Amino acid sequence: MTADDAAALDARDPLAPFAAEFHHPVDPAGRRTIYLCGHSLGLQPRAAAACIEQELAIWRDRAVLGHHDGPRAWMRYHERFASPLGELCGAMPTEVVAMNSLTVNLHLLLVSFFRPTPARNRILIEQPAFPSDRYAVVSQLAFHGLDASAHLVEVAPRPGEECLRTEDLLAAIERNRAHLALVLLPGVQYLTGQCLEVAPLAAAARAAGARIGLDLAHAIGNTPLRLHDWDVDFAVWCSYKYLNGGPGAIGGAFVHERHARRVDLPRFAGWWGHDPDTRFAMPADFTPIAGAEGWQLSNPPVLAAAPLLASLEILRRAGLARLREKSLALTGFLRRSLAQALPRDSLEILTPSEPAAHGCQLSLRLRADSRRVVERLTAAGVVADWREPDVLRLAPAPAYNSFSDVRRAVTALAAAVRS
Repeated sequence: MTADDAAALDARDPLAPFAAEFHHPVDPAGRRTIYLCGHSLGLQPRAAAACIEQELAIWRDRAVLGHHDGPRAWMRYHERFASPLGELCGAMPTEVVAMNSLTVNLHLLLVSFFRPTPARNRILIEQPAFPSDRYAVVSQLAFHGLDASAHLVEVAPRPGEECLRTEDLLAAIERNRAHLALVLLPGVQYLTGQCLEVAPLAAAARAAGARIGLDLAHAIGNTPLRLHDWDVDFAVWCSYKYLNGGPGAIGGAFVHERHARRVDLPRFAGWWGHDPDTRFAMPADFTPIAGAEGWQLSNPPVLAAAPLLASLEILRRAGLARLREKSLALTGFLRRSLAQALPRDSLEILTPSEPAAHGCQLSLRLRADSRRVVERLTAAGVVADWREPDVLRLAPAPAYNSFSDVRRAVTALAAAVRS
């Protein structure tokens, strides 16, 4: 694919103007880099600073009264995220909440949805799961006095393959149906970029008498989600990848409405999850808010949440359907460009090619010295991501990347591999 091909695609791209609404990193010489690392940390929206400054000004000028005064009173700050997050998740606003970080939310929801019994006490995850998810699951098993060697079921790709097969996951659920308490899977697998088929997996988990939860860190803002219709029990996510909320941004959680209104469901409680009508009466007994908000612990970290408002507004104006259409076009262009620019035996693309089976990310296994290739890429002004021992992850994000970005990155990668 030539520079003219990329330029022609950029000229026809209705989302191209949105790139100007983000800050793009520059190298030491002041040149704009090619940033293909949105799967790790999304770019900063230009409006984020104003969102933070507005809250700082209210804090400076109004102090504690900012909880009640100002354009975005802090007391109900988290409520501003419910509608846009619900749209991104395919959920009702009452089923989602912006709170905490991903792994904190995972632990909180495991308290409610992993309730082991003598008969049902196993958790099924993928291999390799993101380390934080595995650490959380193993520690929850230990908390209940269970040994991971006996109670953790890990489903790996078949020998010689890189991606998970839906039929293998379904077979593992069936084999363990008498003992399975929980299925915990990613929406998009972090290493390969594979988008899992959630609907049949959720149906199989429910048929087996187990609960199902999702880690959406690499899926939310990246791939179409229908959490309510899929009937998953819960989901958790971070907001610093495709949601561009910034490092340490507030995370989020989904709890299906069939659970979210159950006040009897066990949980670790905190006062911000208590009914707001009586919260400041300081009652001794906890009365959870109906909905996902009932899993909150403390009032939201406003300064860590403010940038997310800026990003969600950009995503709303861009439109989920248009973002997905461009994402598939960008990733397809990346795949074709790699095939033309690099020898076939120089790399292996781990990410599935079917549009429904991937998001923005392409994961490559390089035959060359991966570390040196990444060093040369960085020197050439391309920001990508390398995972031990030999996987390069590239993610052209439709909100701010262009086809010309992709072509320049492939040109630099080809030069790095040849050298």
